[in-house]
Amino acid sequence: MKVLMVDVDGVLIHGRPADGLPHFTYLERDLGLRPDLLQREFFQTHWGDIIIGRDELEPRLASVLARIAPHLRAPTLIDYWFENDSRLDRNLLTDLALLRKSGVTLFLATNQEHRRARYLMEQLGLSAHFDDILYSAALGHSKPSPDFFRLATERAEAMPNEIAFIDDMAMNIEAARQFGWNAAQWTAGATLAGALSEFVRAA
Repeated sequence: MKVLMVDVDGVLIHGRPADGLPHFTYLERDLGLRPDLLQREFFQTHWGDIIIGRDELEPRLASVLARIAPHLRAPTLIDYWFENDSRLDRNLLTDLALLRKSGVTLFLATNQEHRRARYLMEQLGLSAHFDDILYSAALGHSKPSPDFFRLATERAEAMPNEIAFIDDMAMNIEAARQFGWNAAQWTAGATLAGALSEFVRAA
């Protein structure tokens, strides 16, 4: 293993910093917007283009909020969203740091739009833990598209069989394996040591 690719949401980040609950759990109480309404009018309608860089987050969100929650500004909701979806798995970060010291290159491999990708690296400080972030809006393709794995492999400057990958979504694991990566699904209670042992068995 030359490179380890690590997914973000569901692996490295788990919801609200205070309690790990989903980030929009108290959205209606805190900002006066029903999560189901936001899901229907924004995420189901526009997120597909935003996540691969074909549309921009803030202008599109602002246009939606003007219709469904005119009292709420897009920057306010974005700040609330990012801050409440930032509980890092510190144990995993510690284990990853040891692996990186051994010479393995670490990348985040994630479906993100541009603003949250910057937030992850800069505000959350993940740039200190990873060599780079390979994300869907920058690549123009999202997991589980084969093009995501092809472009991520090119950016990593490695052969597919030199890359290991952890992700919580079974469809992403299957797509990575189809491309030739060594992949292990991350589940509740998983450890990096357990994932690494699975890579060894697969090899």
